[in-house]
Amino acid sequence: MTPKTTPTWVILFLCFLALLADGYDLYVYGATLPGFLSNPEWGVTKSLAGTVGSIALVGMLIGSLAAGTLTDRWGRRRLLLASLATFSIGMILCALAPDFTWFAVFRFLTCLGVGGVLPTAVALANEFAPKGKVSLSVGAVLLGPPVGSLVGALVASGIVVDHGVRPVYALGGLSLILLAAVWFLLPESEVFLADRADRGASDAAASSRRLRSASVRSASIDQGTRSTSAIPGTRADQGISGLFATGRLLPTLLLWLVCLLSMLTMFGLTTWLPVIMQGAGFSTQSSITFLSVYSLGCIIGTIVIMIIAQRTAPKYMVILGFTIAALALVLVSATQSPALLFVGIFFAGVGGMGTQNMINDHIAQFYPPRIRATGLGWALAIGRFGAIAGPVYGGLAATIGGSPNAAAVWFAVPAALGAIVAIIMPLRDRLTSGAAAAAAPTTPDRGPETEKEVRA
Repeated sequence: MTPKTTPTWVILFLCFLALLADGYDLYVYGATLPGFLSNPEWGVTKSLAGTVGSIALVGMLIGSLAAGTLTDRWGRRRLLLASLATFSIGMILCALAPDFTWFAVFRFLTCLGVGGVLPTAVALANEFAPKGKVSLSVGAVLLGPPVGSLVGALVASGIVVDHGVRPVYALGGLSLILLAAVWFLLPESEVFLADRADRGASDAAASSRRLRSASVRSASIDQGTRSTSAIPGTRADQGISGLFATGRLLPTLLLWLVCLLSMLTMFGLTTWLPVIMQGAGFSTQSSITFLSVYSLGCIIGTIVIMIIAQRTAPKYMVILGFTIAALALVLVSATQSPALLFVGIFFAGVGGMGTQNMINDHIAQFYPPRIRATGLGWALAIGRFGAIAGPVYGGLAATIGGSPNAAAVWFAVPAALGAIVAIIMPLRDRLTSGAAAAAAPTTPDRGPETEKEVRA
């Protein structure tokens, strides 16, 4: 089997595995934080732990920016391989770190790779998904991060108490095996290859078609009727500038804001949830179990939400997810019952990572193919500012709030704000859909355009 003959399901499964490894490496820090804090050899305080968590996520921000800028130029496959190699090596180095300072350096390196995986893998999944099953396919691939988070929490709960944190990070290096599979089996994006051919790199036929099309359109061009900012596939619709083309400025800013609020809530909770529960009197193993419950909610939430999204639209599921998370956290703030705490944390997970996955799906479907990875990469990059603030915000919730009840209120606020912003953000890109409708033929079997038809 070669990349050119790889079945669609294998491509989607590779993207899922890449995001599973991504989720394990990203969220395992919160699962191992009780181990760092309880071991005096590391010399870690809550303040230092929050700072390192935020600094590491700066690396993820840089990785997302790099992916968003380079993936539409260098190709999805190459960027995915580079990202996998970076975070796999970074996890091995974290396991070997002689002290917490070096751990912080290697954690930063790991998150550089982590930041580049999601926008690249989602763009690939969106482009290779079967027609009519885009939300289901992308949603299935986006199960990777919560499954990885759950695996990380389960591994940490079984290892940290008796063996410390190092083995948990060493296991993350196993994703080097996945790197080999991606190298041999994953094909390059057809959208990227077509775009490169369209630029005259290797497709003479495309060049000939452009010349014929140019002769047909010459009259209308002379009359100034061409608007490159409104036609999908033109130079104005490529790269970062395409995100701010006429009609896209406000939608792009809203998508960025909803990402920021989602990640602030999600990363604050996943980083500090075990520590908050440990401070409430739960044992180290039990406190990590709460993160497992949250991750399980993320998985089930993503499955249910993606099924509904296939019949409605990802935007509506983003609104629903934020609302569920906010209400669940209000429940946590109002109860002392361990059983209700588990229920609340579970539904916070349903509306947590499940919501972020639907945001990713919505963005991937919102932008046209040529700027899809760029749009997703930049939205995630801006969202990373929320992720960076999350550990510090969660640290304040853990210290000032103290109890799980008070800390939950801190996280319910950005979730509620996210629901409001999601209601405002657009359902679809009017610029692209309007141009596509204008370019569509009026009859199903119409032949080549004539000069008269173009003018009309």
